[in-house]
Amino acid sequence: HRFAEDIERNLSPECVILERRGVFRGRAGAQELARWLGEELPGGRFTYTKVLVEGRFAFLEWTAEADGARVRDGADSFVIEDGWIVAQTIHYTVESTPAG
Repeated sequence: HRFAEDIERNLSPECVILERRGVFRGRAGAQELARWLGEELPGGRFTYTKVLVEGRFAFLEWTAEADGARVRDGADSFVIEDGWIVAQTIHYTVESTPAG
């Protein structure tokens, strides 16, 4: 939940992000996606189930639980150059759950 810090520290200003809603660019695009994720999973609790890194490529598999919603198929991939994420893909499906 430290998206703003993570974006500034890790994301290239020229990063390209591919996500189901379209193509997003730079830190502003990442911030918009982080805002939407926060709205879809308010107070979400994230679990990272798989982390793979090979050279400049990385893959992250994750799940999340929030009041009234969950994600069971979260998957992000990354291309990293000179310590910066320069490309990313994001996939997840939000499912409704009984609010608790």
